[in-house]
Amino acid sequence: MKEEIRKFIKNLGVGDVGFSSVDDYISPNTPKIESFFPSAKSIVVMAYPELSTCESPDPLLAMNGRLDKDAVMRADSYRICSYLQNEWGAKVVSIPKSFPRGNVSAVSLRHAAIAAGLGCFGSHNLVVHPKFGTRVTFSAVVCDLELESDKKITEKLCTECGVCVKNCPAGALDESGKTDIRKCISVSQPYSAMNYFSYLEQMIDSAPEDRKSLKKDLMMYHQANSFITQYYCFNCMKLCPAGYSVHSSLYGASSSSIAGKRPMGS
Repeated sequence: MKEEIRKFIKNLGVGDVGFSSVDDYISPNTPKIESFFPSAKSIVVMAYPELSTCESPDPLLAMNGRLDKDAVMRADSYRICSYLQNEWGAKVVSIPKSFPRGNVSAVSLRHAAIAAGLGCFGSHNLVVHPKFGTRVTFSAVVCDLELESDKKITEKLCTECGVCVKNCPAGALDESGKTDIRKCISVSQPYSAMNYFSYLEQMIDSAPEDRKSLKKDLMMYHQANSFITQYYCFNCMKLCPAGYSVHSSLYGASSSSIAGKRPMGS
């Protein structure tokens, strides 16, 4: 059954797929899967390689490539859920991409990917896939089918070159094994909802003659929150040399030179 499911998903054009039993999924900061799906037994995790648009110095164009991929991921998620439900009689719950609800997501897709044998953590605390490197994002479907976990990756895929740490404009990776989320968001999501609230408070408290100058940012906040064009930094993803064999044609340089490369447009 598992290999038939894998074949169906791969035939959709998904980059890679892995399986994990709910028992093998370990995430310290997310709720137990049984808390929202009591009969859950397995997690099916899909890996989607990032487009080379993440290299663009224009953050809106880089984000547009991500949104293109997100649309495909959502469509695939529906097809996979329908297949599992209709062909195998499964109960299913699709997992949205990792936009935290407060400080906790329903399922950590990073930890689910590792449990499903799709990679290991790198110095940037992102998942490094054996083929796609860091340029990969994940989606998942939780179901009540008994599916054996795939073998976990035990070898270290991160080169520990330090390029992600050195080129983080927020200094969010300075502490080993930890990402300072507040620092990261301050640069990667300048038009986040939290910053939008601060902006509105500033607008309300400002004198009428000062509001005109503040209005110039209103459209950026509107666009970011209406169209989810939030991310303005892809440095840790686009500069990581892991998975170099897949992306060497994009860089046109040796793996060692990539490790010391500055972000495009900097």
